[in-house]
Amino acid sequence: MTIHRPDFARTDVAAVLVAETTVVAAEVLARLEKEPWPAGLISFHALASTDGDASLVYTQWAEGAADPGFVRRVAEGEPVEYRLYRSGNRDDSTVPGCIVVVSVEFDGADAQRQRRWVDTVFDALASEEKPAPGGISGHFHVSTDGTRVLNYAEWVDEQSHRDALARSGRGTVGVSDEWRKVQEFPGVRGSGVRRYRMVRSLSPAA
Repeated sequence: MTIHRPDFARTDVAAVLVAETTVVAAEVLARLEKEPWPAGLISFHALASTDGDASLVYTQWAEGAADPGFVRRVAEGEPVEYRLYRSGNRDDSTVPGCIVVVSVEFDGADAQRQRRWVDTVFDALASEEKPAPGGISGHFHVSTDGTRVLNYAEWVDEQSHRDALARSGRGTVGVSDEWRKVQEFPGVRGSGVRRYRMVRSLSPAA
């Protein structure tokens, strides 16, 4: 196995399974060691929340290979299946010290609405004269059931993200008026933000 960051540019990734759990990341990894590496699993990433209350498992899979049962066994959390829709990168050379996971849930299934929400976020980001310091990248995923969006955002450190939110004063990472369109987007039932650190990131040895 080799340690690495998730490679969001891989064209062979057809599905992403993400599970949040209260099981600590060390225990998740211990369970992973007892499981054979599934055929079609491209990468496995175990993250621990910075507040110590949760862990996140992020896995990438080949076409037709996504195995929710495997994720369920190692994480004790119910996985959600996503597809990567759109990414934005500011500085790929910087190793992230904090992963900010933003999750959004809509009031019903609508694949076009998922994408419109993501596009609205990108419009808001583009409207910023000076992007918040410390942001590295954002990778927006849409759930295959049409009801959720997940942003896997890389930051230099936790404080940079906290400073960005404080700078806007309204829970966004930007200060332009375009962010109101994101916050007032119709059909959003709920949203959440949690900060993580990467504990271990694995893929089959080349």
